[in-house]
Amino acid sequence: MKPSRPGRSLAKKLVRFGFLLAALGFGGWAVASQWDAVIAGFARLSWAALAGSLAAVVVALLGAMLTWRTLLADLGSPLPLRPAAKVFFVGQLGKYIPGAVWPVLAQMEMGRDLGVPRSRSAAAFFLMMPIQLATGLLVTLGTLGWDRYGWLLLLIPLLLVLLEPKVINALIAFGLRRLKREPLERPLTRRGMLTALGWALAGWTAYGVHLYLIAPQGGLLFAVGAFALSWCLGIMTFVIPAGAGVREVAMVAVMAPYLDRGSAIAVALSSRIVIVLGDLICAGLAGIAARRDSV
Repeated sequence: MKPSRPGRSLAKKLVRFGFLLAALGFGGWAVASQWDAVIAGFARLSWAALAGSLAAVVVALLGAMLTWRTLLADLGSPLPLRPAAKVFFVGQLGKYIPGAVWPVLAQMEMGRDLGVPRSRSAAAFFLMMPIQLATGLLVTLGTLGWDRYGWLLLLIPLLLVLLEPKVINALIAFGLRRLKREPLERPLTRRGMLTALGWALAGWTAYGVHLYLIAPQGGLLFAVGAFALSWCLGIMTFVIPAGAGVREVAMVAVMAPYLDRGSAIAVALSSRIVIVLGDLICAGLAGIAARRDSV
């Protein structure tokens, strides 16, 4: 293996530092641009509710990281917990930068330093979307009711097909051939997919707890479904950074039976800010832990 040149290493560090600054800047802008509404929303909440909600978000983000780590390991690149957390959480800050490519590019580059091929990192990243959509829609149907949201059943067959490992492996192989990349050494297995689905479901439960602590009016099951549906709609508009705006609009509409519009907007904005804080906390803690391991 050829040693990396000092100039190239410095350039990579500068690019990563610039990426982190840009991500933190856009994340901070997401808070500052709605500051007055956020203050109003937070004023009606107790510190205990906010702390509990933030803790639930951290648990949900851990569930997402473990979903990704499970997929990566199943594809042939098992990572220790702390390095995996750093790659995932720091990379995820890229979702606050306009454009849909920054999280996967960051994870590909940081994963490469740990011996993970770029194609494998990309495959694990893009597999997260159908897994989150499928589990989120199933959670929505199970908690909000088939009568009101039965139309979501139209999407389930497509998602179930996309979650079949044989179909996924064929699609990945086709994409890598078109990009003239080497094929994956190990295909995705059904066991790996089911484990990833389990972590994703655990994440939805924690996100529901987070919303319930902010707005308990509809009950816990309703909070789980309301958040899952609004998040899924945000995922579908992946061009918008972190689904900004779409998720809040959907959450306000779903919570209409229990809250007036003003209160629902405050809840949606409060939820957004707690999640931004959760992203920043997870990225910071994961980076510190990984740095200590490398010392």
